[in-house]
Amino acid sequence: MTRLYLVRHGHVEGISPLRFRGRAALPLSDLGRRQAASLSRHIARLPRPDAVYTSPLERCRDTARAAALPLGIEPEIVAGLADIDYGAWQGLTPEEARRSSPQEVETWFARPHQAIIPGGETLAALFARATAALNEILRRHEGGTVVVVGHESVNRALLIYAMELPLSRYWHLGQEPAAINDLEWKSGAFFIRSLNETQHLSSLT
Repeated sequence: MTRLYLVRHGHVEGISPLRFRGRAALPLSDLGRRQAASLSRHIARLPRPDAVYTSPLERCRDTARAAALPLGIEPEIVAGLADIDYGAWQGLTPEEARRSSPQEVETWFARPHQAIIPGGETLAALFARATAALNEILRRHEGGTVVVVGHESVNRALLIYAMELPLSRYWHLGQEPAAINDLEWKSGAFFIRSLNETQHLSSLT
């Protein structure tokens, strides 16, 4: 059995009010740094992970460093865990993006598996690269315990994979900043222990 703690990065600007963040270089906000510190303390109380993997983007790297601190290990960057490429929408609010591509934005929020983001990435492409990255991590750590720090988009795709759901369920899975999903991988299948855990953040305001 392999234990997987799938974590979303801490809070950044652009989560609320919503902007298409994608590949933008966004540091953790003050709240995000405090969330990462709480996450670090929480992970220190869990069964000890053997490794920490992270998206190459700053907000995930900083969250991963906090998670790895009590373990005395260095997080490993995995390109396949990067956030979805929003192309022409990056940095825009949904309202701003609708001015140039109203139908595409409508499709993204109603039928994300069918959306074509101008100059960006499809949900199917994100799913393919993120699941390939996860499978390699699981192969490396068979019988071990790992932390994977990703983005809202990446984590949703990986949970869809773990639960064998269609990509159309993308918007049905909540992923709060610095949340933890606890999964087990055994005999070619996932067992979901918990989703979108945020109890470790309850003392933050």
